[in-house]
Amino acid sequence: MAARSPISLLQPNLVLKGPILELTPEILEQNGLKGLVLDVDETLIPIRAREVSPELIQWLAQIKDTVSLWLVSNNLSKTRISRIAQTLDLPYLTGAQKPSRRKIRQAVSAMNLPFEQVAMVGDRLFTDVIAGNRLGMFTILVDPMVDPSIEAQRFPVRAFEVWLSQLLGASLESHH
Repeated sequence: MAARSPISLLQPNLVLKGPILELTPEILEQNGLKGLVLDVDETLIPIRAREVSPELIQWLAQIKDTVSLWLVSNNLSKTRISRIAQTLDLPYLTGAQKPSRRKIRQAVSAMNLPFEQVAMVGDRLFTDVIAGNRLGMFTILVDPMVDPSIEAQRFPVRAFEVWLSQLLGASLESHH
């Protein structure tokens, strides 16, 4: 496999202007996707939230018929991630250390699909997008899932990643 430039590692295949709930079965079909590896914190559920939202459960019900799903989180709290995974009835891996590829590779192997047909979906460029791109996956950047009770939430790390990536030449314009 040819070496990729640092800019191409930061370039998501798809930028959703909105949370993961904007990812439709039609978008997955248009891009030939048969599986999704989902980040958890800030992608599916706000970091301080204890329960998944009814909207996420409804979204998942639509998506589950279309694609295989795995949760792969950098979070070390097996208690937190396993509770979320059990609620959603999905397999999961914790402590992934993304952009490390090891646990994402494990999830994709369990799906028994080629990497090109599986998307890495997350809210972070320097962990989720880089990890997915390093494996030749389709990468989808979503807006962080925010807790509506916390007004004007700031995401300084994500804002810095977006700024630096754009400075380096990555295009983060919405493509859907």
